Amino acid sequence: MDDRFDRRELLLHLGDMLQALSCLARTGAPDTPVAQLAREQHLFRDFEFLRALPPRMTVADFSARVASAFFLWPKELLDAELNRKALASTIQHDLFDGNPDRWSAYVAHIQKKVKWFGTGLPEMKRDAGAEPFHEAEGQAGPAEVAPSLERNAPGEQKGWPWPEAKTKAREP
Repeated sequence: MDDRFDRRELLLHLGDMLQALSCLARTGAPDTPVAQLAREQHLFRDFEFLRALPPRMTVADFSARVASAFFLWPKELLDAELNRKALASTIQHDLFDGNPDRWSAYVAHIQKKVKWFGTGLPEMKRDAGAEPFHEAEGQAGPAEVAPSLERNAPGEQKGWPWPEAKTKAREP
């Protein structure tokens, strides 16, 4: 299966997640909810996935959870056989545990680029304190979030990041 474009999109998402983490850390507001900053500050407009996070998740909590949610990604994205469930399950568990509505919103965002992301995982049970995505005050739903313009520019996929394998060895 040729999944190099999916790997590329997931690698770009990992970069976006790290960039968002860096920007959030620079706000100097560790006790502020990430969703609030995503709504209020123009700096976070390109990080639409932040709007899917639980509304009470603070910058400090997000920072700790992102590290455990994404630590497998570099290795998994470089493995010959892509473990699709492992890529999604750590994020589901570490960022959205007990909140299936917000997980579904996050998956819908990723599936715009990687159709299979988040499929095949066991159904998540709702935590008693979890807020449904559509009921959170001031939150944008998946259809209301503007996509990043840079990555949605029309163009042909040229084969990056893994060029086609060479079939013959060069002879001197």
